Amino acid sequence: MLFDTHAHYDDDKFDSDRHDAIARAFENGVSYILNASSDMDSVRTSISLAGEFDSVYAAVGIHPHNVAETSESAVRALSELAGNRKVVAIGEIGLDYYYDFAPRELQKQWFIKQIDLARNLGLPIIVHNREAHEDVLRIVKNECAGEMKGVFHCFSGSVEMAKELVLNGFYISVGGQVTFKNAKRIIDVVKQVPDNRLLIETDCPYLAPEPYRGKRNESSYLKFTAEKVAEIRGADFEHIAEITTKNAKMLFGIADFIETSTR
Repeated sequence: MLFDTHAHYDDDKFDSDRHDAIARAFENGVSYILNASSDMDSVRTSISLAGEFDSVYAAVGIHPHNVAETSESAVRALSELAGNRKVVAIGEIGLDYYYDFAPRELQKQWFIKQIDLARNLGLPIIVHNREAHEDVLRIVKNECAGEMKGVFHCFSGSVEMAKELVLNGFYISVGGQVTFKNAKRIIDVVKQVPDNRLLIETDCPYLAPEPYRGKRNESSYLKFTAEKVAEIRGADFEHIAEITTKNAKMLFGIADFIETSTR
């Protein structure tokens, strides 16, 4: 049983076989998929996919790449759409100083707005952070102040940053990059994250793990990341699958949803 905590099946790279790719995941040991959004169109697609598959869930949010082209009314729309029973998080949100597709101050404003939205809705956040470690850490510490839950997806920071985030209640998610030959820093992080704060993901269609690096990623490849994490931590594959699935269900309230939906 594996939980892909970050996928993008709304991406056009899946236009030719979206449903088949999701079905393949369930045939290859994946029990749950969380589809993260990047703009208002992908929000709607994510919710639609979650409605079609029992074990697919949705996160709604505006990616930092897209904030410059997003109107203020989107916050209200996100609030309404987040009322859907399959929406379990606000994301992905955060800062990206690598591409700088939007002004940094605007990125910060939207990050804080969406943290506020998550707080008001009682939902966890999914954080995107690329080359913005200092500002992201400062904002989540100031805005979340230990009272909110969330995950840093495809974690790219240092061991010290991971430890500080864990102390502030966040989870650390590891993607296919942990299988790459030059993946020293994330391997060091994987060795240090406590069992109860570790998640895994694909970020598909991006970051395909070895032996599929450079190709389109999909959730059925999640097992390669889980195997590598198990190797790094000196653990059994089954243990990693169990703890990361349990952590994801805890963070996103999936167990609560299952219990209440079957009453």
